[in-house]
Amino acid sequence: MDIVLCTRFSTLRAFYPDELGKSTTHDFHQNGNIKNYCPNQKCNTDLDKINAGCLWLLDQLFVKNKKSDINIADYIIIWLSYMLNLKNDNNINNVNTFYDEYINKGEEYKKSTVDFTGCKSYIELINKKKNLMTINIENISKFYAAFKPLCNMYTELNANDTTDKSYLENANKFVEKYNELNEVSDITEDSPYYQVLSTLSNDYNNFKEFCNSSNVDCNDIQSLSPIKIKENSVQDSGQKFEATSSSSITNKLIPVLSIIGIIGFLLGISYKYSLFGFRKRFQKQQIREKLKK
Repeated sequence: MDIVLCTRFSTLRAFYPDELGKSTTHDFHQNGNIKNYCPNQKCNTDLDKINAGCLWLLDQLFVKNKKSDINIADYIIIWLSYMLNLKNDNNINNVNTFYDEYINKGEEYKKSTVDFTGCKSYIELINKKKNLMTINIENISKFYAAFKPLCNMYTELNANDTTDKSYLENANKFVEKYNELNEVSDITEDSPYYQVLSTLSNDYNNFKEFCNSSNVDCNDIQSLSPIKIKENSVQDSGQKFEATSSSSITNKLIPVLSIIGIIGFLLGISYKYSLFGFRKRFQKQQIREKLKK
């Protein structure tokens, strides 16, 4: 995260507010080249505007400013999911349906080149983050509520006035939202929930580096507590490994023990036959000795 990313989101909100009932004097179509992503250069519906806004963010961040960090897509997907829920269109009210109808079928998502991210197109980039679309709407809203004050920290830092602490209020808001998100009891390291919370946490911690580069002392912001991983998630993994190992060992031992048993059985038979033969020879020897006498 940096001031470029946050400025782009702030600009989009100025032309397309993210709060119900909030009006704007800005014409949506006057936001740079955003109208190029509208049908016939005219976005008539909220779905048209959300789709154009998504493409505009991808273009501004990954093409215009050559951002190679694909975790930026986390914030675009959070914005996308949040706006779809906010506008609540009867035809499309969740991100998965939007993906099927707009992203998967949209030519703009397929033809744009972002090779420096390791992806050939926008859709390939989004597909790497598609698991985020499984996060429920309630949590998406909470993530977006944490994302906004985090971005405001970056845009409100005043390098020209080191006594200006306007960023501190947003830092406190972010920590409050982060702590709420961190109270979920079933966070696992392989979950999309953990992935987004980790991205937010890293960008908050990186804010101090941003301050240092701007020659501003930001040591007054709070430290974040580590993400609370579900306690038995590690134990479960260990137990599964132990169970698998035990099962594997048992499976290997059974044929070995079977072979040992068969060998023992055959040796027993051989021993009995050898003993029987020895007795027969001994008896014949005794009979010969008696006949001689």
